[in-house]
Amino acid sequence: MRCLQFIYILFFIVFFPIFSVDSSLDRRGNKAGREERRGRRGKKKERRVERRDMQRRRLRPSRLSMLRWLLTCAVVTIATAALLAVHVSPSAMVPSFSEAYKLSKREIGGTELRWTQEISPPQPTKLLASSQSRKLDGAKIARPGFEKLWKPLPNRGFMPCTVPSSSYSPPVESRGYLIVHANGGLNQMRAGISDMVAVARIINATLVIPKLDKKSFWQDNSNFSDVFDEEHFINSLSSDVKIIKKLPKDLVKATKAVKYFKSWSGVEYYQEEISHLWDEHQVIRAAKSDSRLANNDLPPDIQKLRCRAFFEALQFAPPIEALGKLLVERMRSYGPYIALHLRYEKDMLAFSGCTHGLSPVESEELARIRENTTYWKVKDIDSQEQRAKGYCPLTPKEVGIFLSALGYPSNTPIYIAAGEIYGGDSHMTGLESRFPLLMGKEKLASADELQQFRGYASQMAALDYIVSVESDVFIPSYSGNMARAVEGHRRFLGHRKTITPDRRALVHLFDKIDRGSLKEGKRLSDRILEIHRRRQGSPRKRKGPISGTRGKERFRSEEAFYENPLPDCLCQLESLKGSGSFVNI
Repeated sequence: MRCLQFIYILFFIVFFPIFSVDSSLDRRGNKAGREERRGRRGKKKERRVERRDMQRRRLRPSRLSMLRWLLTCAVVTIATAALLAVHVSPSAMVPSFSEAYKLSKREIGGTELRWTQEISPPQPTKLLASSQSRKLDGAKIARPGFEKLWKPLPNRGFMPCTVPSSSYSPPVESRGYLIVHANGGLNQMRAGISDMVAVARIINATLVIPKLDKKSFWQDNSNFSDVFDEEHFINSLSSDVKIIKKLPKDLVKATKAVKYFKSWSGVEYYQEEISHLWDEHQVIRAAKSDSRLANNDLPPDIQKLRCRAFFEALQFAPPIEALGKLLVERMRSYGPYIALHLRYEKDMLAFSGCTHGLSPVESEELARIRENTTYWKVKDIDSQEQRAKGYCPLTPKEVGIFLSALGYPSNTPIYIAAGEIYGGDSHMTGLESRFPLLMGKEKLASADELQQFRGYASQMAALDYIVSVESDVFIPSYSGNMARAVEGHRRFLGHRKTITPDRRALVHLFDKIDRGSLKEGKRLSDRILEIHRRRQGSPRKRKGPISGTRGKERFRSEEAFYENPLPDCLCQLESLKGSGSFVNI
């Protein structure tokens, strides 16, 4: 189109002056001839002059015609060359049709992205995404195996199966009330509450809506109904356990049996030791809720009940669910994304004693926090030993090296599922320099949208949980409570791709890089890919205890029930049985 405009302008510039000069000369010649013929007809000399003038006038149009013809040929030649240059050899500055289409589709979205109809907040990082969208599309085409980076491994036909057996009966007459004080962060409380649902069933108790932990490190004053959908919780478990919102008024001041249930206990413990408390008390209060049931060797119906409570009944409160789904849609507008649980917050580093890469001042601050937190029993920790054993979270810089080695391009959208990163930007540069498209709830949501959740750690963590469960790939930098809960939930929903870093092996490689004996490149990438070939969320049975461990250490070494609900709550389709479904790790 620009080429045609250029040709039109060129024609106008060339021919308009020629036509004007030609017309002016003709008019002048005609007038002078008439005057000369009237005034000098009798003179011979003047007739010769007139004849010469007439000859010049006859010659002038011929010359102008020749000039017009030459200029026309020149213009046609230029126009033809320009058109051929556009259609045969397009400039690198002009995007192809497919690229232009993809770009406009991503920026405009049409009706495909429901969140674009909302009032979206300022998103400076989205400008970066738009500018790199062509690179992302190009990476999909040019980079071999790009789709493999996002594709989950086959789930072998495993589906949730939480329906109780035919012998499972509705709850019998209650013998009393069970009050639960959940402890820990969001996901530690979710696991504990789900266990207490099963305990209430075992001891024939009416469960009072649990009280959430308000004295932990996070100082969160949220109530149960602030975090979870209380009505859904009660109604969805009505065939299993009777649940009420408050203790009856006549029992509020009654003497209660306060009990710290033994960790990792079986059905026999609750039936033989705890049930006897009903003989003298109407109310039993569980002082703690975490890890109070064994991971294994429980009746199948109890295990299925735990899954129904954890994966189905404990839905988040409607405002959290609504904003969580909105954040997912906003992340998907950038394409497939990774949810990175970057466990590099102050509480984690202080609790674990991991100070690799921190300054002496930061290390001292974390040591003081650990010393002053009374319920953290271990105070003196060797950071180097912790890291060498794989007990420390990966640093942001190490995560960046890890993702690059796995093959993810630098313009991969990454959602940071975490609280405030310790040290802020100073510790994030190692990751952000490799993967600049880092997003979080603070960037995806407006200040108004987040206002009601600010100051409530559990509610903010619930938003991260939703975005993590729904991500294309989930990668935790540390195997804490949230990492285990999200991994288990993704297994329950079809074994979505979850890459669990082998921190012990990775630290060994990272130290080699620091010493200069190993460089980033194909050799490192091949090694990391081989290490994690079987750590991507494929179906497998839950791992039992480590051989040689005893007592509580034996239970601690087991894989957590909610981290991998197979085989208790996942069943394989009949047509796929016997096809080598399990992956042993």
